[in-house]
Amino acid sequence: MSQRTPLAKVRGLGSAKEGTDHFWKQRVTAVANLVLVCWLFVVLVKIAGADYDTVKRTLARPQNAIAITLLMLSAAMHMRLGMQVIIEDYVHTEGRKIFLLMLNSFFTIVVALSSIYAILKLSFGA
Repeated sequence: MSQRTPLAKVRGLGSAKEGTDHFWKQRVTAVANLVLVCWLFVVLVKIAGADYDTVKRTLARPQNAIAITLLMLSAAMHMRLGMQVIIEDYVHTEGRKIFLLMLNSFFTIVVALSSIYAILKLSFGA
């Protein structure tokens, strides 16, 4: 016999109240990454062997810059969610767990901002 209320069953929330949300964010970012990486692979195959200026012009097009930016954001979010699960499952000391979760978030922000900076610099002609 379950101790959960019918509302809790419908929402699909566990004791932390965010399990289903985390699960879906991870799946949605995985699908987004799959689509965007396939797109990036096609673009990279097309520009393979091209000179520097051609590659720069290709990657600086708005549709390409936007897609690469979306890929970086999605990949960073997916990375953060995955590492969060690993940290929560395998680090048992509470203080160390909180420190690593904060470090995970800061590292993800640095990676995402650095990537976006590089994309913007390329797009606007560095």
